Amino acid sequence: MENQNWERELLEKVALAAVTEQTRARRWGIVFKSLMFVYLFAIFGVAIYPKLDGSHQGSKGDDHTAIIDLMGEIGEDKNANADSIIEGLRDAVEDKHTKGIILHANSPGGSPVQSAYVYDEIRRIKKERPNLPIFTVVSDMCASGCYYIASASDKIFVNPASLVGSIGVLMDGFGFVDGMQKLGVERRLLTAGSHKAMLDPFTPRKENETIYMQSLLNQVHQQFISAVKVGRGTRLKESPDMFSGLVWSGEEAVKIGLVDDFATQKEVAKNIIGSENEVNFTPQEHLMDRIAGRLGASFGQALSSFLQPVSLR
Repeated sequence: MENQNWERELLEKVALAAVTEQTRARRWGIVFKSLMFVYLFAIFGVAIYPKLDGSHQGSKGDDHTAIIDLMGEIGEDKNANADSIIEGLRDAVEDKHTKGIILHANSPGGSPVQSAYVYDEIRRIKKERPNLPIFTVVSDMCASGCYYIASASDKIFVNPASLVGSIGVLMDGFGFVDGMQKLGVERRLLTAGSHKAMLDPFTPRKENETIYMQSLLNQVHQQFISAVKVGRGTRLKESPDMFSGLVWSGEEAVKIGLVDDFATQKEVAKNIIGSENEVNFTPQEHLMDRIAGRLGASFGQALSSFLQPVSLR
């Protein structure tokens, strides 16, 4: 009887092992088939990629107003980056049917470097094409780096409730020195260079380093102020608060010369530029990039679900 039980248990174990092995093989088969599908799809995408390039939104056959979006935070790794905005500007300028350009602005600002690149490009275009109007139309907000860029345009139009300004520069961070002392945590930091760990949040702040960083911020601030003064000229009604970092409503901004008038994008296109046909020249993400990104995320989730049950822990 014991022999029969032993043989039955052995057979059950062998059968279970076989089933487990088949399950693993089936899962790996699905994984490799998925990999092959992605590989073939990538080859197919490369072959037709030029045909799926992002195109401008609108009818380009007739005279039009070129629209370029300046939306969200400005930064090299953000949607609102200098390369993208400048590419849109240059495409719009090169199009013989473009009668004027509108920057559709809704941004809290961001990188001063990226903002300066776009500002300089607009100024360059104005020198080469003085008869091609470039306007900025603000929806909700045009602050800091966004206003830096907008100040280079011919005119800035807002809604009375828009927020405009914030002509200032900031650097923020945290200090954990007291918290570490209370927790009994020792900071062990080695550097080569007396200021290499400047403003390290885990060590006490040094007055000379704070003064140095403040001087850098002041330099960038002065560059910002100079750019705004060049762009806006005599329209500015300067006051001590104008360059302090404050923001104003669109209604107040008109009064102090930060912006020019109230108007919507459609009103500027139709009544000022004279072409209500709008074509968006903001560079669009390639269709294949969108598909590949979503495919990659989906495939990663699928692969993870297949591999987790057979992982060694």
